[in-house]
Amino acid sequence: MGLNETPSSERVHIGFFGRRNAGKSSVVNAVTGQELSVVSDVKGTTTDPVYKSMELLPMGPVVIIDTPGFDDEGALGEMRVRKTKQILNRADCAVLVVDGTLGKTEMDEELIGLFQEKKIPYVVAYNKCDQTGSQEYSDGLVVSATEGMFIHKLKERIGALVNTGDAKMKIVGDLLKPLDLVVLVIPIDTAAPKGRLILPQQQTIRDILEAGAVAISVRDTELKDTLHRLGTKPALVITDSQAFEQVNKDTPEDILLTSFSILMARYKGFLADAVKGVSVIPELKDGDKVLISEGCTHHRQCDDIGTVKLPRWLKESTGKELVIETTSGREFPDDISSYRLIIHCGGCMLNEREMEYRRKCAADAGVAFTNYGTAIAFMKGILKRSLMVLPDLEHLIP
Repeated sequence: MGLNETPSSERVHIGFFGRRNAGKSSVVNAVTGQELSVVSDVKGTTTDPVYKSMELLPMGPVVIIDTPGFDDEGALGEMRVRKTKQILNRADCAVLVVDGTLGKTEMDEELIGLFQEKKIPYVVAYNKCDQTGSQEYSDGLVVSATEGMFIHKLKERIGALVNTGDAKMKIVGDLLKPLDLVVLVIPIDTAAPKGRLILPQQQTIRDILEAGAVAISVRDTELKDTLHRLGTKPALVITDSQAFEQVNKDTPEDILLTSFSILMARYKGFLADAVKGVSVIPELKDGDKVLISEGCTHHRQCDDIGTVKLPRWLKESTGKELVIETTSGREFPDDISSYRLIIHCGGCMLNEREMEYRRKCAADAGVAFTNYGTAIAFMKGILKRSLMVLPDLEHLIP
């Protein structure tokens, strides 16, 4: 992702679904005006989900997802259908492409049932109207991908499915006043990406600037001297969670302190659950299973937070022999009932719908759900301090 591009997690995700040979890929290409997907008369040409980030007016920045046929067959086909169902967990809206020469089938009705179950707004595109002629449908409209007929109307219908107005929630901007000074603590070590800041850091800086406040970025090794030289007390210090313990020591008690991860959980809407979830940590027993789930797929370093540091801190905090399992990227277990606790990253690479899906899966299964920053603050004994900037959550602290 370039510095000037809208992150995938901040884009509207539009999924195109349907049976094989209904013309999904052709409709996707017609809507986007690009040869995004390979088109063929051979059934099952789309074998894996195809993602494309682009601008689609009037919606703005979107991710277009072309999915494999929902009626794919065989062992490999079942895996493709499973992938298609996973797309439903991140789709903000859906386009069901129906072969207009055949009409809706039981498979199409099953997909509509899934849209309704997951509360995904959708429209049905009856493709191949160049062969069937124009008809009226209460749940959609006719199009011809090959001839480009009524594609503009379909784009207008898609645009009306999702409210793309400005998001009300801020990362930190709503907690600041103009000219407030905010110190951002960003460790530059072997785990840091070369030549750039990670997404939560970029987004937080932008949010601070939009609030008319002032951002100063320092490494954890320079924090103490920087605070001494500033000559004025910062309104807030925001740190990478991995440096929480040392930053807590170096930041005077009268300065508010929190982490990028905690703010990201708030931004994604699951911080309250994350705070409640850490109460399970002292109750963990030998053999309990803990899932550590990360939304991105970065290269693992020797002292990686998800696979090395968090498991180590859990053992130090609990004194127990736990069974630690990890996932990354778009992979998330279908059945999480065997876990005692899920520790998730801040979710900066996941859109709101997918993050909500994961949180709800945990709630439905009765599994405690927290995130990296909240868990680390709790295990280091500084959760109360890290939430002082958010006093409405104080009553949830274990």
